[in-house]
Amino acid sequence: MMDSRKQRLGQHAALIGPAWAVTVLGAVPDDAAARQEWVRKASSIAAYREMYGYDHPDDPIGPEPTRDTPDQRAAWHEAFLALGPAGQPDVRAMRDGRLWLIRDTYAAETAWAPRHVGRELRLARLGMANADLGAIRATAEADAARKTGDHARAGRHEELAASYRAMGNRYRQQETIFAQTMTDRTEWEHATEHSRRLAIAADAELRRRHPETSIEPLHSAEPLPVNDTDHEQLTLTPDKKIGEMAAWIRDLAAQRQAFREKFEERQGLMVPSEDPDWGDLGEAFPAWRAPGRDAILKPPKPQITPAAKILQLVQERDTEPEAAD
Repeated sequence: MMDSRKQRLGQHAALIGPAWAVTVLGAVPDDAAARQEWVRKASSIAAYREMYGYDHPDDPIGPEPTRDTPDQRAAWHEAFLALGPAGQPDVRAMRDGRLWLIRDTYAAETAWAPRHVGRELRLARLGMANADLGAIRATAEADAARKTGDHARAGRHEELAASYRAMGNRYRQQETIFAQTMTDRTEWEHATEHSRRLAIAADAELRRRHPETSIEPLHSAEPLPVNDTDHEQLTLTPDKKIGEMAAWIRDLAAQRQAFREKFEERQGLMVPSEDPDWGDLGEAFPAWRAPGRDAILKPPKPQITPAAKILQLVQERDTEPEAAD
């Protein structure tokens, strides 16, 4: 049933011709054999989009998933192999030596990736919100105790409110560092998207040419995710004295400076023209611009015809006699 669904997604794409499919696969061909190959490629891409909820209208599969999600990463690579050479370099005509050189760039491109701290950013924002609420609550308790003349209780709540405010300030510092790191991560993904995809295509082409050769899988050289020990240092409680910020969090700021220098260096590279009398062809790594917002009003999504097996099961269910009371 899953394979049937995947095939029908490709057939559905051939009927409506979505922008993401036409961009990477070209227009739907009229020839029966070419149309079948088009549908096969569109099936893998459409299955990935549906399974992982990727609905960008123009970009077929988006950025490469991190290695924290191996299943999604494998599905992404399968969909990537289905992308045709339309609008991007075709590695099928390259020699083996050049393919090996391009393949080796994958480690170099992932080595300067900023650390992925999306989960830590979420926890810092949640901790900051909870600390602010705790400070407001403790301040209100202190005011209520002071009005009743219980100054000892008011002093305890004032101390607790001060502790919550200190927690909130620390979470804000962490949130700023994590947000900047994730912004750098997004810029890195778009700056290296073409070169990383080209390296993956070169790896796939080498495996296709030499199926008998044992080729080591591509390994990402990006920093490892935050381990459990470092992750525990993000949790702050009002009953403990807030010390210095964890060393690995402070290191993110230093790493960000190195990343910005590398990123600005790449932005300054230009593509030279083959003719020395002509100027440069443009930036080698153009800056990424965030896509504009979609229109609020959107047409309804077209209906996909259910599989024949599904229709048969529904019919059998409806014709079964009901059990007696």
